[in-house]
Amino acid sequence: GYYGQFGGAYIPELLYANVEDLRKQYLQMIETPDFQKEFSSLLKDYVGRPTPLYYAARLSERFKTNIYLKREDLNHTGAHKVNNTIGQILLAKRLGKKRIIAETGAGQHGVATATVCALMGLECIVYMGAVDIKRQAPNVLRMQMLGAKVIPAGSGSQTLKDATNEAIRDWINNPEDTFYIIGSVVGPHPYPDMVARFQSVISEEIKKQLKEKTGSENPDRVIACVGGGSNAAGAFYHYLDKEEVKLYAVEAAGKGIDSGYSAATSVLGSEGIIHGSKTLLMQTEDGQVVEPHSISAGLDYPGIGPLHAFLIKTGRAKVVTIEDQEALQASLLLSRLEGIIPALESAHAIAALEKIEFSSQETVVVNLSGRGDKDLDTYMNYLKEYGNDHHTS
Repeated sequence: GYYGQFGGAYIPELLYANVEDLRKQYLQMIETPDFQKEFSSLLKDYVGRPTPLYYAARLSERFKTNIYLKREDLNHTGAHKVNNTIGQILLAKRLGKKRIIAETGAGQHGVATATVCALMGLECIVYMGAVDIKRQAPNVLRMQMLGAKVIPAGSGSQTLKDATNEAIRDWINNPEDTFYIIGSVVGPHPYPDMVARFQSVISEEIKKQLKEKTGSENPDRVIACVGGGSNAAGAFYHYLDKEEVKLYAVEAAGKGIDSGYSAATSVLGSEGIIHGSKTLLMQTEDGQVVEPHSISAGLDYPGIGPLHAFLIKTGRAKVVTIEDQEALQASLLLSRLEGIIPALESAHAIAALEKIEFSSQETVVVNLSGRGDKDLDTYMNYLKEYGNDHHTS
């Protein structure tokens, strides 16, 4: 359960049996032909995979290189999150659990969890920070439409960290019948490994699709945004031991790295324990969690998955930090150049293109993790403030 010094399972005694049960069984369950068949068939016929790998000609021209977008925004529910919730709901069913809980920031994981619970006829409770409930209203409505109960987390900064705290509290109180579907590569082992495996379908497809398009299955660079880091884990997975493929983890710098309003964990964080695993964490000298900030609800987390902590610490992945304004500009750039409105999270990955030096021969894959419907309010306010012509030239 460790990536170097990061990972493990630091959990209350009451959850030990649950987590241990899952740890002992998850690999055997995932690898059975029966599981694989059901998982693959749902990804294909329900989620709509494989998602396209799209050559973005105008974006490529702009950055003088060859840019491909992995279109996770075209999945059913609008993001990569559903790859993982399908996998976990199949495990929950096989473990005989009747009640599903989840945490969500941007609401995409909540929607994906509510979706698979409706599909399988299981009770669904989603914890979401009160601040995020306001800024991601369309996703709250979608969850309710799907039959989920959305419970606001009113403590702390009332965002993703606090929603996770509440979900863990619920799990401690209901260990027998409840399965916690964690939405990212965070939490106690085996969650980071399990979520990465379910998301690895992203890089599995990229390899095949690139081979068809370019003759080589390896790009020169893979770029993905990182909050907890599940979309990045999926995009990096099959390239982890291919040193020639450069990996870029894009973090939210909020109002600036040193502004006190940031979520750039790998730059500002130090080793600590959050939500059941040892990782990099924004904390004070006495170990209190520092409240993160990002305009994007999905990147607004004070920690990072242990896999990413390891990749960054060992230098295997490079970090790019993007401020709120830069992400907003990038979202307009992609919308105006390619006719694709990205989620604010994915806009951070697009913004990283401005900060990397490319050669004209390179193949660059950006994981476009989600679509922008849920962020239209934020985008509208930005357009009002900056006018319609901002940053598209």
